[in-house]
Amino acid sequence: MNLTRRTAIKSGAGTLALGSLAGCLNDVAGGQGEFDSAYAAFFALWDWSQAVAGDEATIENPVDFGQLGHGWEPDGDLPREVASTNAFVYLDTPEFSWAQDLASTLETDYESVAAIDALNGLESRMIESGHGHGHGHGHEDEHDNEGEEHHDETEGEHHDETEGEHHNETEGEHHDETEGEHHDGTEGEHHDEEKHHGDEEQYEDDHDGEGEHDRGQLDPHVWVDPVLAQEMVDTIATGFAEIDPDNAETYEANAATYNERLTELDTQFQTLVDDAERSTVVLATHSSFAYVEARYDFDIHTVAGISPDATPDSSEIAGTVDLVDEAGIDVILYDRFESDRLAETIVENSTATATAPVSAGAGTLREWAANDWGFVDQMEQVTLPAFRRALGAE
Repeated sequence: MNLTRRTAIKSGAGTLALGSLAGCLNDVAGGQGEFDSAYAAFFALWDWSQAVAGDEATIENPVDFGQLGHGWEPDGDLPREVASTNAFVYLDTPEFSWAQDLASTLETDYESVAAIDALNGLESRMIESGHGHGHGHGHEDEHDNEGEEHHDETEGEHHDETEGEHHNETEGEHHDETEGEHHDGTEGEHHDEEKHHGDEEQYEDDHDGEGEHDRGQLDPHVWVDPVLAQEMVDTIATGFAEIDPDNAETYEANAATYNERLTELDTQFQTLVDDAERSTVVLATHSSFAYVEARYDFDIHTVAGISPDATPDSSEIAGTVDLVDEAGIDVILYDRFESDRLAETIVENSTATATAPVSAGAGTLREWAANDWGFVDQMEQVTLPAFRRALGAE
């Protein structure tokens, strides 16, 4: 399959909400010839793309510090900026509708810019969204229903949008940045190719579909699964190789090197769950870890759907408090890019005593960028420690 061209926009993507993009792109002298620059739609894709590109190209992330790539809208200059590069790496899913629309218009009106869908080939292993509600359901039920996700469709009043024209930055003491700066550069040393641990075949069997899927009905947070993430990295490498065949071996080697880090991350998650005293955690922000839940066979109860913009109702919050008390859950998790208000409310009204932030790698913070933290670093420094606390695996 030619990964440098999008096969089709999925139904419901809509028309481009970025202004009169088609006209402005005709004036851009774009990224023909050598591959030296590209854009990626959000932080994890940017980190992986830069790792794969290495010294051959500079990748930019248009999403501000403190923001997430979904629930976000670009300004009017972004289409022209992307059209002046060689590639756009994105996820072809309605949760990233702005990226879908941009990729579609680039394909139609500016074919020299490659649109690389990192989800290509993964549809049969994507999890359906909006099925089940996170009240401690076991994975036998999940697998019997071909990967249905066990999460609530409502969410707490924990989306305090601050700063600038973008979304998902929380207010208060645990966020310090906005500003529409782009993130360039590589992530340090990246490793490998070995991708499937012993449970991979069973996982794939449990999530195989029987045909085409409507991605609008599927959870887009595939990138949090360290095993499936390796396939996404390989897809990016294939896309870059099609643009720049002379350096195809470099992109393949860089992807293999990075995938070594994802393989190690996979091992760390599995060890964490093996050592855990509990099998259920509570995530008091939107549902972004269903693939981790399915991969490592523990339960993540959320009071939210997959969108950061959902709102909860009082019965869902009360049910979560009851679960915390009954299961003896001590630490309530929340997404670092959203408000901790609901997590604190649960602590105040239950036997839990603390909150802890996690990150799904969809965004970054200025302080993390200053420390050169990439996707794997966020998982190792923020998310894994929080899950260890919540699951009693310290």
